[in-house]
Formats: sequence, C-alpha cells, structure tokens
Amino acid sequence: MNTIRALMLVLAAAMLILPGAARGEVYVEAYLGGLQGANSALNPTTAHQGGNGPIWDFTESHNIPGRLDPAVIGGLKVGTWFVKEGFLGFNYPDWMKYFGFYLDFSFHRLNFRNQTGNTVARDNVAAIIGLPGSSANTTNTFMSEGTAATLAFMFGGRFGFLPDSEIPFGRLQPYVAVGPALFFASQQPRLSSAAFNAFTGGFYPYTIKAPSNSCVTIALAVDAGVRWMCLKNVSLDVSFKYRFAEPSFQNAFADPLEMTPGLRSFSLNPAFHLFSGQVGVAYHF
Repeated sequence: MNTIRALMLVLAAAMLILPGAARGEVYVEAYLGGLQGANSALNPTTAHQGGNGPIWDFTESHNIPGRLDPAVIGGLKVGTWFVKEGFLGFNYPDWMKYFGFYLDFSFHRLNFRNQTGNTVARDNVAAIIGLPGSSANTTNTFMSEGTAATLAFMFGGRFGFLPDSEIPFGRLQPYVAVGPALFFASQQPRLSSAAFNAFTGGFYPYTIKAPSNSCVTIALAVDAGVRWMCLKNVSLDVSFKYRFAEPSFQNAFADPLEMTPGLRSFSLNPAFHLFSGQVGVAYHF
C-alpha cells in the first residue's frame, strides 16, 4: 500500500506540472481493460535438511508450466504533446507536435492458476554412495497469488486524421509509445510435492506455503492505440499494452520434513510477457 500511495503522489505532482502546456494538449485519462500473460515456465528447487549435515538432505527440482490467470487491469495516464505553443516555456518547433510523453500507472492481479508439473526428487546420501535409483520422478501441484503495479515512462508518437476547426490536428489520432517502467510485483506461492528416500523406495508428501514476497524491477512497456476527440476537451482511447519484466522472488518456508529447526527457501524467477487491451476516457486541459 505504501508503494501505491507513493506512485499516486508522483502522478499528482505531474498533474500540477503539466498544465503549463498548450490548451487541449495536456490530458488525464482513466482506463479499464482485461489482461492475459503468456506462460512463464518456473524451475524452483527445494531442499530438506537432514540431521547430520547437507549430504543427508533430500532435494527436488520442479518444472512448472507457469500458466497465469486472466485479470482486470485499471490505470491512469497523465501526459502532454510537445506543441509549438510551448510546454513549460519551451518553444518547440512545429514538427514536435507529433511527439509527446506520458506517465502510465496501472494495477492488476498476477495469479498463477492451480497447475500440475513434474518433479525430480533426489536422495543425496544414496547418490553419494552410488546407490542405484537415488532419484525418481513424481508430480507437483503449484499455485501462487500476487499483484503487479507498473509505473511506465512513455515516449510516444501520433498522427492526426479528420481535422476540423475545433480540432485542427485531427479528431482521429492513432499513436504508439515505448518506454522503461518500474514493475512492482508480489507473489505468495504454494507448492505440493514429495521427497524421495532411495533406501526405502518411498515418497514423503509435503506442502510449502511461503509468505508473500515482493520485489521491484525495471521493465519494458509498449503501447499502441487510437484516440478519438469527441469534444475539444474529452476523448475516448482504445489501446493495446505489452509489458516485459523478469522479477525474482526469494521465498522462505517452514520445512515439514526438516529434522532440525530453521527455514528453507526457494526462488521463483518468472519472465512475464503481459498483454492487455483497455478502453479509456480522457479530459484535456
């Protein structure tokens, strides 16, 4: 919540600064849409501590498809186009009216749906002494709940069609934009699998319930859309958004198989390819 409040303060400050631009070319937009992410394969490893040192550990390597749930995305844009009349006192050349900048803040759920994967379970002692069958295949069940907030710094270009006396640049304005972003994400994973003991030939089921973990990483954001100027000060925006981010979540968990007190850990390192479509309404100053 503190992160979101800080971002909203940044957006509010930008709104106070931007109205120095020419009338109608500074805007604030609210939008809502749907989001879906491409599969993001996960390969966490878990280890269960033995009573007499690391060689007594059981370890498991997991392969998880990384299927994401669809989500609703909402956000706010604050931006301007670099018009000849000037922005903050600058007298831009006429050709710069085709270019602009905006801040884009968005928020949505980021959940991995309940899914089944493959686990390779290993008995370290059996492997060290050369016992045949020191590892075996089993399955795992994985899910994780989380959120993502993105603050993108977008540099855009536009073109105008259907000009008239009220909107000289054109009522129909297709645009594209690209820029870096700060990607704030959290995850709270749950993994159920089994440890393997080669000496008994048996599997020992366990469930990991890790606490929520968050991180901030640099992301890439790309937008493409079409804006329709309904009135001089009101527009509708239909847009498509793509974001790429590679966060790293370090998760500690209480080990139900552990013979000595303490916490174990495993890492989630997904590569998120997030696609969304949204519809927005903007007010132009």
